[in-house]
Amino acid sequence: MHSPAAKVRVWLIRTLLLSVSLLAGIGGFTLFLRYGMADGWDAMDVVRATLILISTFWLTWGAVQALAGLTTRPPKVPRATGDLTGRTVVLVPVYNEDPTITFARIAAMLESVDATGQGALFDFAILSDTRDAAVAAQERLWFEKLLDDTGAEGRIFYRIRESNRGRKAGNIEDFFTRSGARYEFAVILDADSLMEGDTLVEMVRRMEAAPDLGLLQTLPVVVNARSSFSRIQQFSAAFYSPIFCRGLAMMQGRTGPFWGHNAIVRVRAFAESAGLPELSGKPPFGGHILSHDYVEAALLARAGWTVRVDDDLGGSYEEGPENMVLHAKRDRRWCQGNLQHSRLLLAPGLKLWSRFVFVQGILSYLSPVLWLMFLLASIAAPLFVPPVNYFPIEGWSFPVIPVSEASRAIALAIGVFSLLFLPKLLILIDAILRGRAKGYGGAFRASASVLTELLFSAIAAPVFLMFNTRSVLQVLGGRDGGWPAQSRGDGSLTLSEAWASGWWIVTSGGVGLGLALWFAPGLVPWLSPVLLPMLFAPLILWASSQKGSLRRFLTPSETSRPEILRRHEAWIARWSGTGA
Repeated sequence: MHSPAAKVRVWLIRTLLLSVSLLAGIGGFTLFLRYGMADGWDAMDVVRATLILISTFWLTWGAVQALAGLTTRPPKVPRATGDLTGRTVVLVPVYNEDPTITFARIAAMLESVDATGQGALFDFAILSDTRDAAVAAQERLWFEKLLDDTGAEGRIFYRIRESNRGRKAGNIEDFFTRSGARYEFAVILDADSLMEGDTLVEMVRRMEAAPDLGLLQTLPVVVNARSSFSRIQQFSAAFYSPIFCRGLAMMQGRTGPFWGHNAIVRVRAFAESAGLPELSGKPPFGGHILSHDYVEAALLARAGWTVRVDDDLGGSYEEGPENMVLHAKRDRRWCQGNLQHSRLLLAPGLKLWSRFVFVQGILSYLSPVLWLMFLLASIAAPLFVPPVNYFPIEGWSFPVIPVSEASRAIALAIGVFSLLFLPKLLILIDAILRGRAKGYGGAFRASASVLTELLFSAIAAPVFLMFNTRSVLQVLGGRDGGWPAQSRGDGSLTLSEAWASGWWIVTSGGVGLGLALWFAPGLVPWLSPVLLPMLFAPLILWASSQKGSLRRFLTPSETSRPEILRRHEAWIARWSGTGA
């Protein structure tokens, strides 16, 4: 990606995608403003049109990334051949996790990388930030069992910090400070990450072949989903994400992403360049940086290192939240971290694209709030409409009926909705034509999965909009969400738990419906796709958390079980019912 031609290609792709997105936003602004002015101009028309501009730009920006992924192919990347030369450590940060499940992943990855013949150059380090004394005691016991059963003493290490200052980023920084000089590369995982041994070796080969490469990110595939919600998310991640990721790779070039896990870094580059500042003031905008990964990628790029995502790297896996409530809780932390990036937009020396990545992260959480503001402004709009003058021509006795702009409003609505659905339908068509749909049960089953996912997304979107809005308001109101431990397990909710999590969404939907009936009854049919899911939010939370059918939303990891998942399951079966 160093050649002048490659730089020009990235610049052209960025310019084209940004131009298309801006033109779509301006088009939405103009079309809506003309519609709003049909009954006379008022300030609320400009407010709503401005909200449409920003929201349409953001939706288009997501859509054109998919189109870029469908119409481009990643450039060939250099890779070393023969035996590896540098030592690599696989870092597994844990925080109040089940050590049996987590350490079984380490045993599986150790076994897998040893099978490549290159395992002697890989170590594993368990970096514990666990605060629960009982869990910490279990970690120590299971670590001893891990060493006994793998015979890998001297290659697997465990330590627990006295203070979890800086959370995960501080945990990794502490390791680099104490032990980083021993290794050339470090693979950073989450506690639920799994990577094939061949993938670990291939990542090192690519790092060794590119001395300027500071970080290489893989695209993790979600696995082991059990609930209806998580199976839909698992399918979406497997089916759509590779295309979006390819578009992202083409657009970002050397200033690529870091998602905090399932990536490899050059230890010296990371240690010298990616140290995180502690922001002045109190959380949520001050203190330790929560979404540290974006910032670390920006700091590496600032220092001249290449940060790259290779969408062709397989064998990288993770698990996802099992219900919408757990998803919203995790998203609450990401929301705070992304909004916190507003403090870094003017940080000295950052690449322009890194700053834009921060803007994207901020917009990803503000955009749903803007949509909600647009809906509320539409309900309130009749209060600002000036009286219609049916006799604007002096001396003319016949009334002049204002021209209806309903057709333009309908065109705008169709355009906005197509931005949500069209990329996914194009990805489906591409998957069928290229044969990729076979891994998802064939063309018919893949089509059914996509259509069902689109339906569920339309129903779940208003519920997520409310969770997102609450998160943004909490952050803007100065409330720190902290860094709660991840919740694992089957994630099924009872009706009472679903009601406890969603009653306020029902209340908000009822208030919205009442306001619409009072101020703008003609809008009620148009608002029903938003208001009805809000009124039934607890049922949606409950139903989607129940166990899903394994015959639906098939993914390649289920039609052909990856070797690393089989190894992990074998270790869990071996350890099930045994004490350390």
